Order: sequence, then C-alpha cells, then structure tokens
Amino acid sequence: MLQTLKLSGLEPLVIDDNSLFVNVGERTNVTGSKAFARLILSENYTEALAVARQQVENGAQIIDVNMDEAMLDSKAAMVKFLNLIASEPDISRVPVMIDSSKWDVIEAGLKCVQGKCVVNSISMKEGVPEFKRQAKLVRRYGAAVIVMAFDEKGQADTFARKTEICKRSYDILVNEVGFPPEDIIFDPNIFAIATGIEEHNNYAVDFINATRWIKDHLPHAKISGGVSNVSFSFRGNDAVREAIHTVFLYHAVKAGMTMGIVNAGQLGVYDEITPELRERVEDVVLNRRPDSGERLVSFAENIKSGGKVQVEDLAWRAEPVEARITHALVRGNTTYIIEDTEEARQKFPRPIEVIEGPLMAGMNVVGDLFGAGKMFLPQVVKSARVMKQAVAHLIPYIEKEKARSGDNKAKGKIVMATVKGDVHDIGKNIVGVVLQCNNYEVIDLGVMTPCAKILEVAKREKADIIGLSGLITPSLEEMAFVAQEMEREGFTIPLLIGGATTSRTHTAVKIEPHYSGPTIWVTDASRAVGVCSNLLSDSLRNDYVAGIKADYIKTRDLHANKKGQGPRYSLADARAHGLKTDWKNYAPPKPNFIGVKSFNNYSLAEIAEHIDWTPFFQTWELAGRYPAILKDEVVGEAATNVFKDAQAMLHNIIKNQWLTASAVIGIFPANSVNSDDIEIYADETRSKKLMTWHNLRQQMVKPLDKPNMCLGDYIAPKDSDVKDYLGAFAVTTGTGIDARVKAFEDAHDDYNSIMLKALADRLAEAFAELMHKRVRREFWGYAADEKLSNDELINEKYRGIRPAPGYPACPDHTEKAALFELLNAPQNAGMILTESFAMLPTASVSGFYFSHPEAHYFATGKIDKDQVEDCAKRKGMDMKTIERWLAPVVNY
Repeated sequence: MLQTLKLSGLEPLVIDDNSLFVNVGERTNVTGSKAFARLILSENYTEALAVARQQVENGAQIIDVNMDEAMLDSKAAMVKFLNLIASEPDISRVPVMIDSSKWDVIEAGLKCVQGKCVVNSISMKEGVPEFKRQAKLVRRYGAAVIVMAFDEKGQADTFARKTEICKRSYDILVNEVGFPPEDIIFDPNIFAIATGIEEHNNYAVDFINATRWIKDHLPHAKISGGVSNVSFSFRGNDAVREAIHTVFLYHAVKAGMTMGIVNAGQLGVYDEITPELRERVEDVVLNRRPDSGERLVSFAENIKSGGKVQVEDLAWRAEPVEARITHALVRGNTTYIIEDTEEARQKFPRPIEVIEGPLMAGMNVVGDLFGAGKMFLPQVVKSARVMKQAVAHLIPYIEKEKARSGDNKAKGKIVMATVKGDVHDIGKNIVGVVLQCNNYEVIDLGVMTPCAKILEVAKREKADIIGLSGLITPSLEEMAFVAQEMEREGFTIPLLIGGATTSRTHTAVKIEPHYSGPTIWVTDASRAVGVCSNLLSDSLRNDYVAGIKADYIKTRDLHANKKGQGPRYSLADARAHGLKTDWKNYAPPKPNFIGVKSFNNYSLAEIAEHIDWTPFFQTWELAGRYPAILKDEVVGEAATNVFKDAQAMLHNIIKNQWLTASAVIGIFPANSVNSDDIEIYADETRSKKLMTWHNLRQQMVKPLDKPNMCLGDYIAPKDSDVKDYLGAFAVTTGTGIDARVKAFEDAHDDYNSIMLKALADRLAEAFAELMHKRVRREFWGYAADEKLSNDELINEKYRGIRPAPGYPACPDHTEKAALFELLNAPQNAGMILTESFAMLPTASVSGFYFSHPEAHYFATGKIDKDQVEDCAKRKGMDMKTIERWLAPVVNY
C-alpha cells in the first residue's frame, strides 16, 4: 500500500511516489546565501522575511531555514525567524525545513514551528545511540526527518557507501525506533563535480544510482539533496550552474529523487537549454567522457553569467526612487519600501517632504485607481500597509524636527469613533484606512467611545470633521445624542454618520435636525473620500452642503407623509389577524434534554467548514456571491487574491489557535402568553418561570391570507395545554482576538487586522450555523435524519429558525439581557453585554431556536404608539426608555 509523506505549513503538502519534484527554497540559509547571512547578522529580519516570501512566490513548496554561522547565536536566530514566519501567512502556508548541524538549534526550532515540518538532519556520525535518541525526539515532535548518508566512518561518497548507510539507518529507524517509513527522507550526499579531481567525476552518477536503489529497496522512504552543491566548481557563472542543476535534476528525478534544496527562481527547463550547452553539461553530470570537465570549462568562458530571469519583473527597481515608491504602493509590496524610503529621505532636504512628496504622490495614484474602479478595497488596504511602514520609518527623523513640524499639513483632520455601547469597528477601520490613503489625518478613538471624549478630542485636536460609526440599533440613538451635544457646545464642523444600521432616512429624520452643522450619511468606504473632499473644499463645500440639506428635507417630508398613511391595524386588530395555528392537530417535538449545555474550546476546523463566504466579500466591498465572485469580470481578481489571503490566515487561526470558540445552548419548556410574549420555564412542571421574552407584531394591514406575524405565534399558547419548547444560544469565536489585532496594528498592518476581524465574524456566524444543526439533529432531535450540504444550510433549507434580538423579526436589543441571564453566558461562554447590549467579544451571535415547521424569518416593520405603550407596560419600562430602545421601528 502506498504510504505518503504528509507535511504542512498553513496548507497541507502531500508527497508520494506519484508527486512531482518538490522544490525546497535554499535562500533562507546563512551558509548558502551571503545576502541572507548579512541580513540576519545585521538583524534586518524584515528584509530576511522578504527573502523567504520571494522563495515561496518563486515556487518553493518548502523553505529551508539554516542559521549555522560562527558569529551568530544560531539558536536565538532560528527561534526568532521561525516565530516571525508564523505571523506571515503568505510565507508560513508552506512547510519549513529546520536545517542545522546542531541538535539544540533543531530542537529549539521544533518547539516553535507550526504544522508538520522536516528536520534536516540527523545521522549516525555520533553513533547509533545518539542517532536513535534524536530520531525519537523528532517523532515525538511530529516531524519528518532527513537522514544524511553519514556514519561513524564519515560521509558516504560512493554508491556502495551511500546504499550501505541508508539501509542501516532505515532498519534502525523503522524496526527499532518505530519511525514511520514514509516520514524518512534520505540525503545520499550531492557533491561537486567537474572539480578537476578524477575521484569526483562520478559523484552525480553515484547519487542518481543511489536514489534509484533507495526507491527500489527501502519502501516508502523519500530522497532529497542540496542541489547547488553539484555545481560548486562553477561559482560566478550562474548560467552554467543553472544548466547543471537542471540537467542533474532531470536525471535524478527520473531515478526517484523526491525533493531538493534549490533556488526555486533559478531553475531552467531541460528542453530549453541550448543543445551545445546541454550536451557538455550532460557529459559532466553523467560522467560520459574523461575530458567532460575541461570541455565544459572551456565552453563556459563563452557564456555570459546571467542565469534564469526571475518570474518577478524587477525592472522597476531601476526607476527613480519616486517611481519605485509609487510602484510599491500600487502593488502593496513591502519588500523594498524601507530601503526606498530611506533613499528618498537622504535625497530630500527634510524627512517630512518624503511624505508630502513621493509617498503622497503614490497614494494619490492609489486613490485615483480606487475611485476609477481599477483597484479594489483589499488592494487599497495593502497599499496602506506599505504607506504606514514607510511613515513609521520616517517618524523618528520627523520628531527631530519638531520646531518645523507644523509645516506638515494633511488635507484634513478627522476624529472617528464607534459610539458608546457599541464594539463593532471593521467598517470604521476600513474608512479610516481609505482616508489615510488619501492624505487625511485620522484620529481613531476606537470603540465604546463616550460622547464627551469624542467632543473633547475634536476640540483639542482642532478636528475638521467628526465621524461616528455603529452597528447595533441602539447606536443610532447615541449618534443622535452626539449631534445634540455638538449643537449645545457650539460645534460647526461636519458630522459623518456610518454603519450597517444607519441610513439616509434615519440620518435625515433622527440625527440631522439636532445639529445645525453639516450632517452627512456615508454609504460605504468608497464614498468617504469624495464626501470629505467636498466638505473641506472652499469652492465646493457650500453647494454640496446645501444639496445635502435639501435632500434631507425631501426625505423628512416623504417620511412624514408615510407616517400613519396607508392602512394600519391597531395592536388588537393586528393580534386578531395573527398566524392561526392548528394546535389541536400539532404535537411539538420533545427535546432530548432540558436545560443548558456549554461547549468550550470548540474545534475551529469543524466550525470553518460551515462558513458562508459571500458576506466576507461584502466586508471588503466586493459585490457578488461566492464562488461565482472569484470569476467575476470586474472584481474576480481582487476577490481571488483576498480569498487566498483569507484561506492562509484561516489556516493560521486554526493551526495556532489564535481564537477560542465557546458556546452555550439551552432548550426549555415554553408557551406563549398575551398573544405576543413567550414564557420560558425551568422544567416540565412549567411552574417556575425563568424568563419572559417580549415580542413585537407587524401592524401594517395585509391581505387576508397574509397574517400579521409575531414570533410568539410559533409557540403554543399557555391556555392550549400543548407542551411546547424553545431553544436559546450564545456563541463566540472572538476570545483571544484583541492581542492578535494589536500585534498587526503595532506592525502598521491594517490589512491583516481587518482580515482577522472579518474572519472571526464569519467563524461566529458559522458556529451559530453548526450549533443550530447539532440542536436539530442531536440535542432537540426533531430533524435527526437531516442531511443537508453546506450550501443548503446557508440557504436555510432546514426546519426551524434562529432569530436574534436586534434583527428584523425581533428588533428589541434589550431582550438580550434576559437571554444572557437565562444561559449564564458570561460563565458558560465568556460573553458579556455592553450598556447598549452589544456583545463582547465582538465576534459573537446569540438568539433563540424555534422548531415549528411553519417558522420563517420576517420583518416586524414600523410599530405604532399603542404597541409601544403596551410593550412598555409588559416590560415594566417607562415610555421614554422604551421609545429610545425601539427608536428605529417606532412609527411616530
């Protein structure tokens, strides 16, 4: 039976006898790359990471990391570099080969590397006991291992010695240590050929023959080697070295060589080598004639040293520094930005002029491309990462010029905040990035920001604009309060309103009348720059503001005309026109348990299988449904790139447990009361009431066959003597996110910060989907035989619903307080509520489970004063308080 070698970084790499040759990137090796060694010795790890990234981009499927340098603390360097790689998903998606001649360095690396790596290497050179000890440790760490053809007598240089040592090593590992044979990779030693020493002429042939023998005689073992060694005699002539590597690999791979340490960007194509060069190289590699070495040396003198042109076109590196900076910003390429920024700093009289000049010129190009639809939001956020790294490099120099720092003028200063009680900030952060990319200074006050702090900072910083953000509906009232306070304190600067629950109508009706200054609803990040540009333009401002005010007057008039217009039911009539369920002929399914269950540290991998990816692209303002969006003519490329980055980070989240998932569910006896409310009981006696869930009912007049819905209609009335049940849940995948987000932000990496938050949100929704599925199949069990695909789950093809407080069917956020108490969510799931009933951690979902086969989602719509008064009485609230919480749906 075929046994495969299974490695992994963030992504799996499966290698068997049918696999193609695996490139192991060699440039992150201080012994094989002087350039990399210089970077590590100077502790320039940012550029060192760029070398690793380039290896992966050029096709390396594994990267070899070696820190064996006399002037280096190899152990510390190995640990630091591997830890840095772990935070770079575009590098860490491939497995790592920990390469060292020192066992303590290897073991230090094994303790911090993610996924399943390869140890390079162990051997019998220090005797069998030490060989077995190291092998056992490698197995305990879960790694594969490269075994050098090296024993107590020395390195194997002939076919006989190579095969003898490999056979002996194999028998010890498999039969005595119990090492999986598929995790053994032999290195039969590649030595330099064409050295002028006759004994060396057959080194390549011996390796190739030993490879064939190992494949035939040592079942499931793999073969590797350091390919660049074979061409060592031709140092300085990259064209010839490349040809030797290509020809050598052509024959070695045919013989069974599995992988090799080689510069992935400098491998040629066998058939593309000129016939004359290929003949001479093949003579040397295969030792076909005694004068083959001399003939190749003679021929090599006529070949220009150039080697293979890199896949990445680096012609832009020859451009002036200003053009290089623009190129890096547009491409989101951080590889050379510090180097180029420093060159620009030395070129310009003052460091601030680098920001005002080439950096802002480049960001203007980004802004123009974004505005023209030729760049998309994920690309813009990557551009911002480049910009921030450049600015961070310049800040120390700018601070030395404090006396003249006042000359730096941005287009405008904007104070932004998520309002008090609200914790959601992805949209706000994206808007901030886009504005910064267009030379606006953004002061971000974060989340849950009190009104007093917003206004105090705006005054102190002499802000040109205030921007408010919020997701939950109570935030709308807080925004209106901020507008009132701005008016009271005499502000005149523009106020921007944004967030998922905001709208033009709400801004016009509920916020703008409280403030005499300009109040603008901003639909999304792509509009923010245009809005700010108009508001801060001396020539455009007045007409723009006048147009907005006129539009809001029309909006208010239309809203006023709609109030009370059209047929409306009284609450009593709406209840009479509610859903009529035949409770006499319906028996609610009895749950498999009553009470509460909690789930801690739930498998993120299992949760990820239930992700609905379409909303993820909406976060990045990319329109379309997954997976069709990946092939969309307009946004397909951008969507594919951001999806690739998301997959890489998702693997990191799962592999390294960046986030922790917790959940609590409950299933309880329940009955409806007062037509609309639902009582939840402790047990089947239904004598102890745990909670009353107060619901709202549609009041618009509807056709006779279309009932005025309320969630209470789906639960059997208390006076029906029908024993019904209701479920409840609270799930989070956001525990642990704050430290990771801070690390990205400290590294000036908004792109990955936003990416992590977006993925945490998707995982939370997926967790809600997964737990609902388990409730239907296992815990309640009313759909035990349900077999639906993930697409069918996303499209809600199952029986039952899980409405969440704050959403259209139950828009009252205050019900979350009783829900969290019912489930003891703080203790059972580590979830709490803010004063405005936003959930913490932010990546959280909570709600209720209904099993009724007719249950479906609906929008309550606007409610009239009689229902508000009735709701206030049922909830024991005063009218002013209830009107505040229900403001978005109140129809007066």
